[in-house]
Amino acid sequence: MFKILKDLSDQIKKNKLKSPKLSYTASLIQGKNNLSLKRFLEESKELFNAAHHNNKKEIVHESADTLYHFLVLLEFKKISIISVLKELQKRKKTSGIEEKKNRKKNVR
Repeated sequence: MFKILKDLSDQIKKNKLKSPKLSYTASLIQGKNNLSLKRFLEESKELFNAAHHNNKKEIVHESADTLYHFLVLLEFKKISIISVLKELQKRKKTSGIEEKKNRKKNVR
């Protein structure tokens, strides 16, 4: 399963260098006004709405869109999916409740 994310992340990395007229990914990353951030927010809202209405077909569709735009956002911010997965791996050792308590203690 991870291979799919890695492959998509690699494709995004390649496509960001293309002309924005030829690549949607490039238009998001090279676009003005944080376009990749705005599109991620829009897709997240669409996923929320699909889940709220319990439309499973739309949840799957919007999840795929959100995941793609999440990976574009990471590339835009120069963060690898590997870094995110490593963070998740670290959190496996801690319960969610404990992790949230520790996060509040470490907030500046």
